[in-house]
Amino acid sequence: MLRAEGARGDSDAYPRTNVIARYETGRAGPCVHFNSHIDVVEPGAGWTHDPFAAEIVDDRIYGRGACDMKGGLAASIVAVEALIDAVPDLPGAIEISGTVDEESGGYAGVAWLAERGHFSKPRVDHVIIPEPLYKNCVCLGHRGVWWGEIEMRGRIAHGSMPFLGTSAIRGMADFLGRVENELYPALNQRRTRMPVIPEEARQSTLNINSLHGGVPEEPKGSDRLPAALVADSCRVVLDRRYLMEETRAEVVEEIAALLDKTKATHPGIEYEIKEMWSVDPTMTHPDAPVVTAVSAEIERVLGEPARHVTSPGTYDQKHIARLGQLRDCIAYGPGILELAHQPDEYIVIDDMVQSAQVMAAATWRLLRGDTAAAPADPGF
Repeated sequence: MLRAEGARGDSDAYPRTNVIARYETGRAGPCVHFNSHIDVVEPGAGWTHDPFAAEIVDDRIYGRGACDMKGGLAASIVAVEALIDAVPDLPGAIEISGTVDEESGGYAGVAWLAERGHFSKPRVDHVIIPEPLYKNCVCLGHRGVWWGEIEMRGRIAHGSMPFLGTSAIRGMADFLGRVENELYPALNQRRTRMPVIPEEARQSTLNINSLHGGVPEEPKGSDRLPAALVADSCRVVLDRRYLMEETRAEVVEEIAALLDKTKATHPGIEYEIKEMWSVDPTMTHPDAPVVTAVSAEIERVLGEPARHVTSPGTYDQKHIARLGQLRDCIAYGPGILELAHQPDEYIVIDDMVQSAQVMAAATWRLLRGDTAAAPADPGF
C-alpha cells in the first residue's frame, strides 16, 4: 500500500492510499499491469436500487461504481488468478493496482505513482485499464482536456445606483453570449480522425461546469435578504475537450479572443484566465503489442473483430503516457460507457466473465511475446 503523501487531495483526515499487487516467478519476461481506479462519484438522485448494496437482478449487478469501474477491476483479478492457476511458473510478471482519485484527475493515484516509476520500463511493459468501454472494443486513448476558471471583474456600487459601478455579471453574460453564438458553432464544425465514441463526441466540445457571481449566497434555509450591491466579480468554470488536430494554446487563445471582445464593449471590465488543469490528447498506435494481443482475443472469445475506439473523456492513460512515457497502454473492460455516473448504474455479469477470458488470454500472449493476430485457444 502506497500513500500519496503531498499529492493534491491527500491529508491525514483523508489519506490517498493506492495498492499494488505483483506476481513474478523469477523467469525473465515482460510485465503486464492492470490498473483500476477504486474511487467513485456520488450516487446522486433517481436510483431505484440501493447504490451501495451491489444488488443482483437477473444478470446485472447494480450499484455506484459497478460499471465504472468495479466490474473491470473484478474481471482483471479473476483473469490474473485464472492465468496463475493455469501457468504458475509463467514468465515475466503481472501487476494489479487499485488507485485513487481518477474521477477528480488522478493526481494522487496514477500520476503520483507514475512520477515514481511505477508505470515505466523496466518495471512495466504493457498496461491495460479495465474502464467500461464495451467488451468488444479496444480503447486506444482519449481527447484532450482543458479546465479553466475565468473571473470577470467590475466595480462595486450601491444596487440603487448601478450606473456608478460596473457589473461583472453583465460582463460575464456578454462573454457567455459570445460563447453561445460564436464558439459553439465553430466547435461543432471541427471533426477528428480519432475514433471517438459516441459519434457525437467526434468533435470539439465545451461544457459550462459552474457559474458563481455577485453577493455570496446565504446558507440554505436562511431568510436573510442579500445586500444591495453591483457585482464586482463573476466566475465561470469551463470544461473544454479538444482534438488531436488542436493545441492547448489554440484552445486558450480562442477563449481569450472572446473575452477581449467583451472587454472592448464593456468599459471597466477586466478578466483573468486561470488554468485549473489540462492534458493533451493521447492515442496508442493500433499496431502496438497490447492492442494486437487484446484485439486477437476479443475475436477469439466473442467471435467478432475488435473495434478500435477512443474515449470522449480522459482517464488515467494520460498520466501513464505523459509521466511514465509508456505508450503500450489501452483501456479494455466490461461495461457500457453511457451507464457511467448514471442512476441505476450496473454491470452485466456475463460481460465480466467474457472480458476476464480476453484479459487472461491476452496477458498470456504478452508474457510469451506472442502478439500475432491468429488466435489460438489457450484454455482460459
